[in-house]
Formats: sequence, C-alpha cells, structure tokens
Amino acid sequence: MSPDEVRQARAYLLRVAEPPAPALVAFVAEHGPVAAAALVRGGDCPAEVLKATEARRDYDLVGQDFARAAEAGARLVVPEDDEWPAWALLAVDQAARRGVTEAVPPLALWVAGEVALGTATDRAVAVVGARAATDYGEHHAAELAYGLAARGVPVFSGAAYGIDGAAHRGALAAGGVTVAVLGCAVDAGYPAGHVGLLNRIVRSGGAVVSEYPPGTPPARHRFLVRNRLIAALTEGTVVVEAGQRSGARNTASTAGAFGKIVMALPGPISSAMSVGCHELIRDSRATLVSTIDQVLETVGHFGIAEDTAPGRQKRSTDRLGPEALRTYEALAVRAERSDAEIAVEAGIPLRRVRALLPALEIDGFAVRGEAGWRRRRESA
Repeated sequence: MSPDEVRQARAYLLRVAEPPAPALVAFVAEHGPVAAAALVRGGDCPAEVLKATEARRDYDLVGQDFARAAEAGARLVVPEDDEWPAWALLAVDQAARRGVTEAVPPLALWVAGEVALGTATDRAVAVVGARAATDYGEHHAAELAYGLAARGVPVFSGAAYGIDGAAHRGALAAGGVTVAVLGCAVDAGYPAGHVGLLNRIVRSGGAVVSEYPPGTPPARHRFLVRNRLIAALTEGTVVVEAGQRSGARNTASTAGAFGKIVMALPGPISSAMSVGCHELIRDSRATLVSTIDQVLETVGHFGIAEDTAPGRQKRSTDRLGPEALRTYEALAVRAERSDAEIAVEAGIPLRRVRALLPALEIDGFAVRGEAGWRRRRESA
C-alpha cells in the first residue's frame, strides 16, 4: 500500500466515527488503516465498530477534506509519518494496558503549521486553566509560558479564552513554540476572538492541531475529548486556575491517569477560580509550583532549570556542601583560627574539619597562615 492510500484511509476513518472511538482504533490497529477502511465501508466489522461508524460510513469526503485542509494551510499527520509524536503517545498505550478508559490514541491529526509535530511535543509542557480567569491567573499563565518558551520548552494549550489564551500569548512573546489543540476543526474559526491568535501561532513557528476533520464545528463533548490530547502530547500539565468543576481539572486528571506530571499554581484562598488548583494539591494529585524553575524541576529530565528566583543572586559558596559551608562560615576574615577552634564553631568533628580546610584552600575559600586559617577576603 502507498503512503497516499494510508493517508486517505485514515482521513476517511477520522470522519466516520466521533473521536475517540476506542473500538475503531483497536480495529485499525488489528487490520491496518487501508484494510480497516475498506471493511468499515462495507459494514463488515464487529458490532462495536459498526455501531460507532454506521451513521457516517457513507460519508466518504476524503477529497473534500484534503481540499479544505489545504485552503487552511493544514496537513494530515498519520502514525506512519516520521513526525508522528510516537514517544509522547507511548504513555497512552501504556495507560490503555492498565485499563484507563480515556487512553485512546488518535487515528491521525490535522495540523496547521510548519513545525514537525514530533519536534513540538519534545519536552512540551501544557499550561491550562479557566476561561473565566482572573487578572492574577492570566498574568501568571503568561509569565510561566514566557519563561518556559524562552528556555526552549514548547507550550501547549487549548486556545480558549482566559488562561489558555494568556499562555499562548506568553509563549509567542518569548519567541518560542506554542501549540493550540482544538475541540473543533482547524478551519472552524473558533473561538472567533482568537482567530488572529491562532494565525499568529502558525506564522510564528507553532502549530494548531485537531483530530476533527475540516468543517467540524465546536461542541462541548469535543473539548473534553480534546483535553486528553493536550495531556497526552506533553510531558506535564500546569493548571493555573480552575474552578471546582472545569475542563482544566479534566485535563489534569487525564494527564495523571496517563502517568504524566501534574502541577498546579496556588492562588488566593478566597478565589473561586483557584478552588480546583487547591483541591488538586490537597488531594496529592498535583505538585504545587510557583516558578518556572519549579515547573522544570518537577517535570524532571529537561536539565535546563536555572536559579532565577526573584531577588536571589548566585554566590560562589552556593556550590559548597553543607559541612564545607559551615566550616567556611566558621572562618574569620581578619583573624586566624586553629582547626580546633573552627571545629567547635562549626559543630563538626575535628578530623572532618581537617579534611575540609585544605579543600577550601584549593577552591579559593580559605587561606592557611602561621597561626591557623582565615577566610579569603575575595570570597566573602
């Protein structure tokens, strides 16, 4: 079978069943996309697959879908492509084996934007939250997204009003990659107030992604289905603001079920928009984060966290271990002290102090004199 046949088959299958369509996904995995598409067209498939596809199996609009996608500057990315985010979606397959009901991978994804999808998902972090966000929430969402994008971390969100939009704008302001995952088609023009933002995302090297065929309108259930993709395509999810019942909490719960990292930003205890975040933290379903470094440290393996806490300056002594630091601080700047005096001041055994002092001298922190040791003035 040719790559075009595979792509056309997957485009057909995306349209004939409403995602996530677990029975159809399993059927395609068993038979392959081309054979599965032919069997679905003929109605020759198991009862669950037939039920999921019988209303639309005669809707063979593949040619129209590709034409509309081309007009929108979109392409269909399939699992057989090199840019398919296989690594990110591996967690979905593992969750499915554990019986997680939301763990259904997409059959394919419509993507607008030149960035390779697999590249965009590498080390990506989702920043999500309430549509009815407060100024506090939007400010911190933009700040987090800006800081992440500035360090080369792609920022994913759902393009909704409120926190999502602030996250996308923050990443764009940093000149980084941001990806919007939609609960409608990439050409649906929704939300209307963010059409310009979506266009900026595409022009700025990011992407707009959907598993819904061109022309598919938004619907409430589609946003909940879309949330599993935001969770699946990223290494971790940060919830900035969320009410007691919200789509952002749904994304966080799904991310946790997939084995991904879940984080939450605390807010004022009187804010209804932070109730969801506080409950996630209280129930140990999310790690509390308040800075970019904490996000990077929590996600874990990026290796790009820096100490940029407000008002904190790096000192030469920051690299010293606890005992070495106590020994250093027991040194006087002007007067020389014996190793015994230093041991008493530091509260460290004398034999250990005698081992630490020469190391401090080599590293430029201590000076040996005739009567003992003193602190090197330049390192104070």
